[in-house]
Amino acid sequence: MAHQSYHGTAADNYEQFRDILSSALIEQLAQPGPRRSRRQQRQRQRQRAKKPAGSPSPSFLATAREKSTGPPEAIADADAVDDDLTDFVEYIASAIFAALPAELQEIDYGAWAADKPSSPLQQRYALPLSSDAVGDMLRLTTSGGVDASISESLAAYGVTTNTSGVEPEPEPETGMAELLAPVVTAYISSATAAPAPASATKGLVTGCELCGRDWINLTYHHLIPRMVHAKVVKRGWHRADELQNVAWLCGACHRFVHRFAGHEDLARRFYTVELLLEQPAVAAFAEWAGRLRWKGLGEARRRRGP
Repeated sequence: MAHQSYHGTAADNYEQFRDILSSALIEQLAQPGPRRSRRQQRQRQRQRAKKPAGSPSPSFLATAREKSTGPPEAIADADAVDDDLTDFVEYIASAIFAALPAELQEIDYGAWAADKPSSPLQQRYALPLSSDAVGDMLRLTTSGGVDASISESLAAYGVTTNTSGVEPEPEPETGMAELLAPVVTAYISSATAAPAPASATKGLVTGCELCGRDWINLTYHHLIPRMVHAKVVKRGWHRADELQNVAWLCGACHRFVHRFAGHEDLARRFYTVELLLEQPAVAAFAEWAGRLRWKGLGEARRRRGP
């Protein structure tokens, strides 16, 4: 499924949205799925049979969950798995981004921060967005919104649950709106973030310090979160001259780190890249994120230059 071409701010925003969505999907791939009863398995089989023609066939989902107790390298035919993963994320991201309101496709820091009655974006999209707000925004239950094939594909492979036409399962429901609410919230936060100050340390790294991707935008992560700087110094956890230590991470890895541990745990236990990568969950996520290669993007970035 070829996605719509975007230019300028919208093109950059699409890349951010796709990366954020990929991190939500990868988190599920990097951990075992719940055991299902035979009745639930039959329901999944019926959903897979409804998979729309032309959509990618991400067999990597089942394969990854079967192999989730072992390292990612244990997956047979890793190249095919990587291609399926990339195609699946591209397929889902392109359809959902196209369904966002035009003002969100083009949103940036200037528009978000503008204090003008004519552009009250912060009032219209108060963060964090609820699942109901995202459902209405993307018209998930009405015609003219996200194509039904997207919902069917996500449900068929267990990313979402309780698709229409299938009896509810005895587990928490994760529908399209529940899946996408944190994704769209993170996208708006990322697209409207104030420009980061220049830092001399960025020139010392060649790629994300967790997943290693060298063709994607990097943001700096305070290894000792700013929220706890005063407490850190007062309690003697770190010296004052260590507070500005940073790691340069891609957006997906940066968001995952902050979901993985709270501010105090990051400051006390995971205050270096090496300590983070010693954690199996972080290492698994970084391994999966490093597999993603958006086709043609690296070459285009290299031609444009820094």
